[in-house]
Amino acid sequence: MNGAGDLVANLCGRLALGFTILVCALWTAPAGATPLDVDRDLCHAASAAGDPDHHLSALRFSCSGTPADYQQESLWLRAPLDGPGARRDDVALMVHHSRFDRLAVAFSYADGATRWQQVRAGNYGPHWRAGGQILFEAPDRGVPLTAVTMRFDGLSSHQLVRARILPKGEAGMQSAGMAAAVGAALTLLLISCIYSLSLAFAVRRQYLAWQAAWSGTMLLWGGLWSQIHLALLPGMAGTVSAQICTFLACLAIALATMSAATAVDRGKVSRGLRTSVLVLGLGVGLAGIPLALIRGGSLGPLADILGLVIIVDLLIVAVYLGRAWRRGSVEARDFLAAWGLPMAMLAFIHIVDVEDSFWGGGSKLLVLVAATWQALWLAAAATRRLADLRIERDHARTAEAQAQQLARRDPLTGLPNRRGFVDSVTPLLERARADNLPAALLLVDIDRFKSINDIYGHDAGDVVLCGIARRIERWEGPMCTVSRLGGEEFGLLTIGMEGIILGRFAESVRRGIAACDHKEAVGERLVTASVGVAEVQPACDFQQLYRLADGALYDAKRGGRNKVVVERHHDVPALPQDREIAITN
Repeated sequence: MNGAGDLVANLCGRLALGFTILVCALWTAPAGATPLDVDRDLCHAASAAGDPDHHLSALRFSCSGTPADYQQESLWLRAPLDGPGARRDDVALMVHHSRFDRLAVAFSYADGATRWQQVRAGNYGPHWRAGGQILFEAPDRGVPLTAVTMRFDGLSSHQLVRARILPKGEAGMQSAGMAAAVGAALTLLLISCIYSLSLAFAVRRQYLAWQAAWSGTMLLWGGLWSQIHLALLPGMAGTVSAQICTFLACLAIALATMSAATAVDRGKVSRGLRTSVLVLGLGVGLAGIPLALIRGGSLGPLADILGLVIIVDLLIVAVYLGRAWRRGSVEARDFLAAWGLPMAMLAFIHIVDVEDSFWGGGSKLLVLVAATWQALWLAAAATRRLADLRIERDHARTAEAQAQQLARRDPLTGLPNRRGFVDSVTPLLERARADNLPAALLLVDIDRFKSINDIYGHDAGDVVLCGIARRIERWEGPMCTVSRLGGEEFGLLTIGMEGIILGRFAESVRRGIAACDHKEAVGERLVTASVGVAEVQPACDFQQLYRLADGALYDAKRGGRNKVVVERHHDVPALPQDREIAITN
């Protein structure tokens, strides 16, 4: 997960940097672009929807007031190109796509000629451009233009009309820039959607699924608004795409609200506040259905009301997350940081008119930028949070493993204790039984160890035990395991040795212990050990083997100490068949 998270973070970081630089370059429209405001710059007229386009010359345009009662008719908007503008011979008109059935554009020339171009819902032809715009280029006739006229059939509201006049060269440059900006934003949203969805499945967190759904919805909205989908689905041009965009915008708000609400544990906020957030978010999502279907003059006012409701929704969500953060919710902190830019952006576009900025992208491009930021921030925050949880889990597992290891180790000598010894001898005994190998347990007991503690003290006794443990540890290997079973008793279990070889091994253990240097602890006193050995074939369980070795150790103690006693048993639990006692003075 960390590797995938680092890869996503690096890729998104590079794309986001380039995207930010590109958007900053789009902040101000070039000086050559002239925005056309319906109420300020355009003259208007209305005619029956069935009137032919060449009736343009018979229309009486009004250059004052506001267009009205045109939804069932044709609305004509005329931009006179007087003065210096009439000398231009490379004019292009960029119109933002909206809810209309047909748009026809007339370029009028000084010699009285008129050239028409048109698009209609379901067929924008070669005129569509990325960024939700439609491009009309005036034919080059060597004659100055005097006016550009737009005829809208079935227009929902003149308030939705956004148009600019600019040179053809700048139009091409702006189209390319918008395509790059939109493409970068949609790529980042796609990465965020896939990554959040994979996280949701990996960690089973509901809010990550809502987040992935939100990213996917914004991805669809951005694709439809920018008209990139027309490359594959040209029949969706126009009103259908605009209506779907309206619904997706409302749905995205609902999904973002659900994601923020479900990211916070129920105990962090009151039930009433949580219910209010969910209900308000659901209401915004449902409001998108009728708003997407409206085709009338009420669309503009209703859209303004919905915009205020969305701001209220964002503010309530901010309060919800703020209270959860104060109560210790890390997820609430991350969501507040992610929601900061979108909230500021929405407030900004409601205060400042930016529709003619960003090369015609306007508020839609800003919303796409904010959505991309939010998606990247939430994906990065989720990755960081999950990485922290993984580190905590790894630390807990390490601590648990260390605790288990310590529970199987003698704290004084570092050798396995009885519990650890039993765990290690079990696979050896199973191997001996599977391969029909002999097994032997050596019990080593330090002779007269109590007198060492009584005379020299317990610290000296501990030094003696550690020295003997270091000597015994040398025999640890694939076929032998060692331990301190308790007190002054040590154990060695070996497989594959029998008879004389086993006896010599036990004698080497006894002699090795006697050869240990304990002068710093007990002076010149010789420290010896008695060894009881139980040899069995086939191998039996540890408890039975221990009882047999303990009996041999008892005989070694009773026989004078500093001895090795080996008992051989075959077909356990039969009685002993023979016994060998080795005595060393």
